[in-house]
Amino acid sequence: MAQFDPRRQPKRFTPHMFTAAAAVAVALLAGKLYQPVTAAEVPPLTAEQIAALEIQAFASAGAPAGMSQPETVQVQIQRGETLEQAMLRTGIGADEARAIVRTLGNAYDVVNIRAGQRFETAISRPRVGRGDARLIGLTVRTGPATQLTVSRSFDGALRLRELEEQVSNETTVATGEIHGSLSASAGRLGANSRIVAQAVRLFSHKIDFSRDIKAGDSFTLVFDRTVTESGRTVDTGELIYAEIKGQVFYRFQPEGSNEAKYFDADGKNIRGFLLRTPVDGARISSNYGVRRHPISGYRRMHQGMDFAAPTGTPVFAASDGVVVEARRWGGYGNWVRIRHGNGWETGYAHLSRFARGLRPGQRVSQGDVVAYVGSTGASTGPHLHYEVWRNGARVNPTGAQIPSGSELAGAELAAFQAERRRIDALIAARRAGAPSRPSRPPPKASAPPRADPLR
Repeated sequence: MAQFDPRRQPKRFTPHMFTAAAAVAVALLAGKLYQPVTAAEVPPLTAEQIAALEIQAFASAGAPAGMSQPETVQVQIQRGETLEQAMLRTGIGADEARAIVRTLGNAYDVVNIRAGQRFETAISRPRVGRGDARLIGLTVRTGPATQLTVSRSFDGALRLRELEEQVSNETTVATGEIHGSLSASAGRLGANSRIVAQAVRLFSHKIDFSRDIKAGDSFTLVFDRTVTESGRTVDTGELIYAEIKGQVFYRFQPEGSNEAKYFDADGKNIRGFLLRTPVDGARISSNYGVRRHPISGYRRMHQGMDFAAPTGTPVFAASDGVVVEARRWGGYGNWVRIRHGNGWETGYAHLSRFARGLRPGQRVSQGDVVAYVGSTGASTGPHLHYEVWRNGARVNPTGAQIPSGSELAGAELAAFQAERRRIDALIAARRAGAPSRPSRPPPKASAPPRADPLR
């Protein structure tokens, strides 16, 4: 048996072997887990993505402790009011209003601000009790595609930023349903008041917008426009195509002609000789024929049609022609008479005023504004009295045999058909693609409005 010698340290190999094995295992495992870090290429964010991130940031940081979710508040400068006074009307404190004006003043003339200027603000209010509201963001448009924003950073400081959107030209196919009015419904699809006015004038030959249009009626408008990245219309060109209640118009300019006109699918100029309704948004309050006069009380012949409309509503020339009279005429009050050729004339009475510069001898085109609805002369309220004359005698505007439009033929018809096919292809491609934004008015949101005023 081996003797134990206390002068020598005993050699224990087993612990050292375990330690070495563990070190080797750790090294092997680390080699498997560790991989060299490579830099992945991240694509740049688009303007829409940046805006979306800002919306998320405002939603999370926009409501300080004890404050409600921000609500959108429109601010319009009133006559004799400063920007600071307008901001105080939102409920924020005086110190904060001054700070906002100072911040915005670094890039905007806050001194010579004009009445009517609009701002969009996002305001957060105390949840309980009383206290000042807090501004989360403010936006003011400075140009067709530019705007300034004042927003709150995460530390509560105010930040000024100028945003300029890219603009592009496109042909827009706005198709939807009428809910509320054609103007509002088409506006939600990118059409502006100029495009809607063109459509109303076209369909005035065939449609009475006060009686014939019902909620849910479909429409399609095709027009060129300049549009921003966010989809806001900056400007529009001509109306290329219009369809309402099965009535269609194609814009076409025959070779050698100085003016483009509108034709139906067969190439017939469906612009009637006279407008069916020479005033927008009016209802017929009295037809042509025998009636009890509202002032004298006697039954007598009413030799025209009355359209009830608010004072100041524009009155259109029913057809191309020459102004014969623009004067005061007894019980008719302010009166305009236009000669259209071939023995046809139209008259407009009880006007509040004439169009600027209107005078006898002046040529007017169908749809031109010649006057404004009023209640001058023998009248019980604001309305347009409209008359149609044939060879010097008054006739029933709805029963008269009024000439129809011209019709294309030969080479002009072939050129029109080619243009019609081009427009039809645009509409078909649009309907086959993504649907238009809904033209139905958006429902009132149950959740608080968005906090971000930037978009």
